Amino acid sequence: MNSYSTPGHVAVLGGGIFGVSTAVQLARRDIRVTLVTDGALASGASGRSLAWLNTAGHRSLPYHTLRLAGIDRWKTWRLNHPEHADALQFSGGLTWAGDGESFRDRHDHERSLGYDSVWVSADQAADLVPGIDPGAVAAEGAIFNPGEGWVDLPTVIGVLAAEVRDRGGRVVENAGRCSVVTGDGRATAVATGDGSRIDADAVVVAAGPQTPALLGETGVGVGDDSPAAFVAVTRPVESDLQTVLNTPNVAIRRAVDGGLVMDSGWSEETVRVAEDGSLDIDDAVVARLMEEASAVLAGHPTLELDHIGAGYKPIPGDGEPVVGRVDGVDGLYTAFSHSGATLGLLVGELLATEIADGVASPLLDTFRPSRFRRGE
Repeated sequence: MNSYSTPGHVAVLGGGIFGVSTAVQLARRDIRVTLVTDGALASGASGRSLAWLNTAGHRSLPYHTLRLAGIDRWKTWRLNHPEHADALQFSGGLTWAGDGESFRDRHDHERSLGYDSVWVSADQAADLVPGIDPGAVAAEGAIFNPGEGWVDLPTVIGVLAAEVRDRGGRVVENAGRCSVVTGDGRATAVATGDGSRIDADAVVVAAGPQTPALLGETGVGVGDDSPAAFVAVTRPVESDLQTVLNTPNVAIRRAVDGGLVMDSGWSEETVRVAEDGSLDIDDAVVARLMEEASAVLAGHPTLELDHIGAGYKPIPGDGEPVVGRVDGVDGLYTAFSHSGATLGLLVGELLATEIADGVASPLLDTFRPSRFRRGE
């Protein structure tokens, strides 16, 4: 006989896409939920993400399968929310290798997993992806992934949070530094920055790069490799680009207002962390990043910076998602992953089902927190 008891009240810690999607799924199951976040909704990693929806590149089959299901949920969401179609686009992704490299093996791997991956010449790429300069594409060609896209996470988070409230849930913003309260081997509450306490039958920690530290306070280790990073966002620019670009020196997607969102591996490595923990972004690095973006766009438009989004990028220690019940602390659950945008809706659904019914999805078998030893 299944003796599992559905919790009457769940506190979800984190105002990003994982936290809010979990909260709304719990509310849809008529479970009372309180969503708590240290700042404003979408003020963390979800608010400064390239938010590329994909499962491109070399991935394990379980991770690839999970991400495919994640993309599926976004396509359903777009069909159900046509009023927000500008915040969720599926116009494909284009990527090519740098000098001295080749992406032929990457293309072959994607096809071996059944991913929609098309090898194109530079001229074919320009026909498929308006707004690019074909002269910037690698001489060997490029990979076009027709099923990829991007999402404006703050827009979606706002819609989901409104539904949480409409269904009787509570959303607590600007709660300050929060922590999980435990007693007798189980999670019992969330303590907020002002010392107040939100009692709960279960607690979900989905606080982006703060997740490992919050879990660590309960004696649970999940492994953390979250780097300091930033995205640069330009003012609206005239360009036909709609496809997500991943080029050797810059990754680019459109923003809802017509600007461009961009980042890169090399620019991320230049971020300096001050003694007080603040992040220092060099103006010259930002200028070069925008120059690299202009160089791959048709007409090489002049790009003007609107703002920088800087913070830590959530990446588990082994690079794989960490989702589900936390062993050793009853009533404690977590969601922590680099692929927050792609997995955002799906993880909330799977985690809420596990909390409500006590049954974990087989999709999460290789991504359980238990793969990390307690105390690490």
